[in-house]
Amino acid sequence: MNSAEKRFLDNVSSLSSLHIPKLHKVVCGLVLAMVVCASLILWFTPWMQTAYGTGMVDSLDPVDRTQAISALVDGQIKQWHVREGMQVKAGDPIVTLIDTDAGRLDKLQSQLTAAKAGHQANETAVANAENNLARQIGLQEQGLVSRKDVEAAQIKVQELKAKAASSLSAINDVSMSLSRQSIQTKVAPVDGTIIRLYSGGVSTFVKAGAVLGQFIPLNAKRSIRITVTGLDAPLVKKGAKARLQFEGWPVFQFSGWPGSSIGTFGGEVVYVEPVASTAGTFQVWIVPDVNDVPWPKESATRLGSRVKAWVLLEEVKLGYELWRQLNNFPPQQTAEPEPSETKTSSW
Repeated sequence: MNSAEKRFLDNVSSLSSLHIPKLHKVVCGLVLAMVVCASLILWFTPWMQTAYGTGMVDSLDPVDRTQAISALVDGQIKQWHVREGMQVKAGDPIVTLIDTDAGRLDKLQSQLTAAKAGHQANETAVANAENNLARQIGLQEQGLVSRKDVEAAQIKVQELKAKAASSLSAINDVSMSLSRQSIQTKVAPVDGTIIRLYSGGVSTFVKAGAVLGQFIPLNAKRSIRITVTGLDAPLVKKGAKARLQFEGWPVFQFSGWPGSSIGTFGGEVVYVEPVASTAGTFQVWIVPDVNDVPWPKESATRLGSRVKAWVLLEEVKLGYELWRQLNNFPPQQTAEPEPSETKTSSW
């Protein structure tokens, strides 16, 4: 060892007397333990992947959906038989219309009578022409008339038949107009509730087909219609389970641990639309899961209420899920259910 190195060691000899503070050792140990624990948690903790979507309470059966109350004919509102929120039975009158021409029904009836009389006259003329044709054919066989006379009689029969057909068509047209004009009271098709009335009171003129109000059938079978992104749609299959959160219903939701969620309800996917919307999203229909808690009463889950849904996919490790989310990768592909294992819903 040379003199320079000896002098350096003499100057740094105090390093051997230095000690790491105990607090630093504890902090480093805690940090290391937390890293090890976090790694173990990420490696061993299971996580249920989900396809998230939002939508509303709806019905697969169009008969159970909200229906428009439309005017059957042009006319003026004579009387409303219902109010908003009123319960009605099948066949109960909803609204009555009258034509602005008070004498139109009488005029149509007169046209119908005249058309029937004209058609009867045409039928009689056809019968007489056919008799004359038969007579002309007999005379031709006897050599008393020429073939030209028979052909003229045949042409006359065809002309009169065409005229009779035209008069029958006129009868049908007038009858149709009379039928439409006489049926001016809209009735409830099934039991239900009047939920909205758009048109005003009496003296309001409406055209045929104009929507006067809305009607909802009683005890409609509810289902859920949600929208999922194009990234998740290929993974959502018929028969997949889902967890549902109804708007206004208290809930404590864990997306990755559905068994720990509180206030959610079970559902089952029954249909995934094969065609995307203009925004690139897909519609998914969900019905109640018969093996889960029944959905809330209709008063709490009315048609049109907003819903959040998590369609359950594959179970993975929590670490993998975090890595997938950070890299914006799609969830794992779900296994296709066997045809014999697919449950058939009664909805």
